[in-house]
Amino acid sequence: MGRDVAAVTISGEDRRRYRDKVRRCLDVLARMLGESQFDFDRPHIGLEIELNLIDELGDPLMRNADVLKAIADPAWATELGQFNLEINIPPRELGGEGTGELETEVSGHLDHADARSRELGGRLVMIGILPTLRRADIGEETLSTNGRYKMLNDQIFAARGEEFRIAVDGEEPLRMHTDCITPEAACTSVQFHLQVSPEQFGAYWNAAQAIAGAQVAMGANSPYLFGHRLWQETRITLFEQATDTRPEELKAQGVRPRVWFGERWITSVFDLFEENTRYFPSLLPLCDDEEPEDVLDAGGIPELPELSLHNGTIYRWNRPIYAVVDGRPHLRVENRTLPAGPTAADIVANGAFYYGVVRMLAEEERPVWTRMSFPTAEENLHSAARRGLDATLYWPGMGDVPAAELVLRRLLPMAYEGLDRWGVDPARRDRLLGIIERRCVTGRTGSAWQVGTVEAIEESFGTPRHEALRMMTRAYVELMHTNEPVHTWPLGP
Repeated sequence: MGRDVAAVTISGEDRRRYRDKVRRCLDVLARMLGESQFDFDRPHIGLEIELNLIDELGDPLMRNADVLKAIADPAWATELGQFNLEINIPPRELGGEGTGELETEVSGHLDHADARSRELGGRLVMIGILPTLRRADIGEETLSTNGRYKMLNDQIFAARGEEFRIAVDGEEPLRMHTDCITPEAACTSVQFHLQVSPEQFGAYWNAAQAIAGAQVAMGANSPYLFGHRLWQETRITLFEQATDTRPEELKAQGVRPRVWFGERWITSVFDLFEENTRYFPSLLPLCDDEEPEDVLDAGGIPELPELSLHNGTIYRWNRPIYAVVDGRPHLRVENRTLPAGPTAADIVANGAFYYGVVRMLAEEERPVWTRMSFPTAEENLHSAARRGLDATLYWPGMGDVPAAELVLRRLLPMAYEGLDRWGVDPARRDRLLGIIERRCVTGRTGSAWQVGTVEAIEESFGTPRHEALRMMTRAYVELMHTNEPVHTWPLGP
């Protein structure tokens, strides 16, 4: 969840002071890493899910503040658009009893929040991009009232100096311009957190980067945007374009984008924070009163608020996280590649696949990142986003291979062994990874179901596209609440 900020006027002096604080925070982080300040017992996992609000027709409902008040649960928060909410599931040990309860807990939260939403004429939906969004729904007036979002919008546009251009090729190509960052609110994702030791961070981050393409191929759930059928996971390219602070001239100069896959494999978490500081100017230059050197010198643990805030405005698909919990610092990999939904079962299955595979890849004697170039891993991500399970991905020892075959033959067996190493109950392991297997065998991802259902509605009834999207979205919500995995869903309204 993002840090709340109050609306302020930002001066050049604010930016200089903030840059200095970020660099001092970075120096303190280096000291902490060198002095082994980080305690690490058992790995913990966490989960964040972004959702959309819809009305009885299936169109976006701009009432997240009212719904949040009705839910009355601190686990829930607003997100960028007034039709967005986010839930933060409490962390737990990976492999412990809490892991087994995760799916039930997510379903319980969703059912409770949906019931409160219905009292206000709305429903909650977990989906990568809300299919019924129209261009009229995207404007500065639909930003959430949290001052953070208004400031972020203003600062991104001040850096860019011109409108955003959104251009997506696909079945029905989309070209548009926008004068605010609200199209980013169309992107609703799930974020898997994994606490790791400083010594292991580089290996786990590299492993997460290496499987980003496979994750997106089998988890795609975003085929429609503003009525256009585009990529299987359109959310990837939309997010990259909707927060791009670079005008065309800076792109031509090779300036790095803020939604960033990265450009190299790493050896330490410090590499990522140092890149963030070196390459990216501040968007929210707000200084805290903490003096990190003084806190560390006094034997305390600094929060490093400026470093964390700056890190939160650089949208890596796998983001490093520094946090202090109960007076103890820790590091996490935040995996941000996957869309929300379709069901709690699908989400937890995606998480089981991710946690199992990265464990195995991180512990390999000859790591995959020594046998695959970094640009190839990025190319895999975008190929998977375009074509889903029909994509061809590269994997060392297999060459170019269909995404479904890569998952079934190579990665799924890794996931089974990885979950065993984490100590996950075998019955839960088999059920969750069985969902991944059947999804790959049937080819029925969330995106495949959405496209097949809309086509069935249009062909059977001659229904106009927006009404077909409404009908599909309403059917999606009802099926979502059954918690039956998407590969079992019937096509049609």
